This record gives sequence, structure tokens and C-alpha cells, in this order.
Amino acid sequence: MQPPHIDRCILLIRGLRVILGDDLARMYGVPAYVLNQAVKRNHERFPEDFMFQLTSEELATLTAQGLLPKQGHGGRRTLPYVFTEHGAVMLANALKSPIAVSASIEIVRAFNRMRRMIAANKEIAKKLLELEDKLGTHDVKIQAILAALRRFLDPPPQPPREIGFKP
Repeated sequence: MQPPHIDRCILLIRGLRVILGDDLARMYGVPAYVLNQAVKRNHERFPEDFMFQLTSEELATLTAQGLLPKQGHGGRRTLPYVFTEHGAVMLANALKSPIAVSASIEIVRAFNRMRRMIAANKEIAKKLLELEDKLGTHDVKIQAILAALRRFLDPPPQPPREIGFKP
């Protein structure tokens, strides 16, 4: 069973779904500096589509959104890394710890769940749009049919009665 917090750790940055290196370090059971050392020792395993370093603006945005803690004294000296699904798996292989391997399996499952949810939402949105299109044209036709039926159901107007004599 996967821990529920993994899904909440997946963020959308630069159009990619990623997990912060600090979150991965916690999941993999290693200090953040060990994770960073593994990345530096194996830099050829981490192309830009597997891992990248945040810019200061991205870091400020994440901090403002409460996704990263505000830095106090002795805080972060370098910008954090973020890892895509493939980068998280590659990192688990670089760390070579049993905890990292089992955690990476759960991370891949979380990414897969997210993909399925997004696909399901797109399918539902598409079906709703199709239904709205169908109802939009049918609604006008249904109203015309009801108006015609009402004309048949209403009694015919009676001519006004004249009072008095006609000359």
C-alpha cells in the first residue's frame, strides 16, 4: 500500500510533473546531502527531462505557496533539484538502497495513478462537451415541438359575442 503523501508531493513545474529532491530524500530514507552527492556522482544519468534545478523565481513561488518552508538562519545554500518520474527511478538506482527501490516503485505507481486520473477527467470533459452540443441543438427542437403541441391543446379562440341587435 502506498503512503498517501506521495500524491501530494507531485508538483507541476515547467509543464512537467516532478517531485522535490528534499521530498525524495525523505521517501528514500537518506539525508538530502546524500541525494545531492548521488546526483553529482552520476550526473550522466540525469538529463534535463529527468531532473533539473529550480530557478530562484520558482523557489520563491513554491515558498510563497507554502510548498517549501521559508528559509531561516543556516538555510539552503543551493537551489533545490526536482525529479520527474524517470529521474526518481534513476535516483533510486543510483542510491542502491532497498528503501529507495521500494519507495521508487510506489512513486511510479503514484505517477501512473495521476496519469489515469487526468485521462479519465479528459474523457469526462469530452463527453460532457458532446452532450452539451447534442442538448443545445435538441433543446431548440424540443421547445418547438412543445409549442406546436400546446397550440393543439389550447381551445380555439371563440369569436367575441356581440350584444344587441345587428342592423
